[in-house]
Amino acid sequence: MKSPKIFACPGLIPACLLAALAIFSGPARAQVSPTVIAPVVVKVLNSGSGKSAQQGNWLKAEVVHIDINSIVVREQANGMMIHTFSYSVELRNAMQKFLDSGGYQYGDKVKILYQPGKNVALRVLGKPSKPL
Repeated sequence: MKSPKIFACPGLIPACLLAALAIFSGPARAQVSPTVIAPVVVKVLNSGSGKSAQQGNWLKAEVVHIDINSIVVREQANGMMIHTFSYSVELRNAMQKFLDSGGYQYGDKVKILYQPGKNVALRVLGKPSKPL
């Protein structure tokens, strides 16, 4: 039987393994660049003055889905853009009465008044089709 010469010092190998574990088991550091970048501040410019700037923008769209809480529409100008609007407090009661009487159906053309950057409908205008 041959005796391997590698294990001539049986105490040396575990000591080397323990030393390597002690060296490489230091705390992990976060991968963050040494310089901290300040946040970008965006200044909102008022697009105009007067009643139209305070009211919002009108969106011409087609109804995809409507219920008591929200309306889902597709833009007429860009058919790939779909928007979901919830109702303002004033509009919610009017939409409840409107939906009880039949409401809008899929494909009806509507105009929605909303404030840019928000998904709350302030007014909804359009002629509903006959209920199914």
